[in-house]
Amino acid sequence: MTTILGLSGSLRRASFNSGLLRAAREVAPDGVEIVIGSIAEVPLYDGDAEAASGTPPAVQRLNEQLAQADGLLMVTPEYNNGIPGVFKNAIDWMSRGEGLKLFRGKPVAVTGASPGSFGTILSQTHWLQVLRTLNTRQWHEGRLMVSRAGDLFDADGNLTDDKTRQRLAEFVAGFAASLR
Repeated sequence: MTTILGLSGSLRRASFNSGLLRAAREVAPDGVEIVIGSIAEVPLYDGDAEAASGTPPAVQRLNEQLAQADGLLMVTPEYNNGIPGVFKNAIDWMSRGEGLKLFRGKPVAVTGASPGSFGTILSQTHWLQVLRTLNTRQWHEGRLMVSRAGDLFDADGNLTDDKTRQRLAEFVAGFAASLR
């Protein structure tokens, strides 16, 4: 069984990106499990708090999930043409201390959904420098940017568009095949 840790960079209840991640889990090929982690409980990084209390439980959970995963699927929104702060904060926490070793050589794919017409092209590109710094193995064989997401998801953030679901299935299958 191939295991992929999936993280959405949004905290919204009806997030397009969280919906895209749920749909990725649904369309994953046989023999592939996408475990959905959560960044919702990760506090803002504070070196003094880290020195006093160590790694927060939410970050420990994410690092345990990352350690058990064959790959990482990041589903990123795009805020002000860049990376969402809460998502970057979670990755920053996860990569502290011994957590950095978990990223070295870890295969990572990035996708995302946006209500705009360019999908999440700038956010995905912005992640490249972060992932390079963490020494991940970035997967570039496929690219999926979901634009005009308001037309493709329902009010609860569920993907309803069959064409996008098919593109997502191909994206996930391609990433999963690279992990075997």
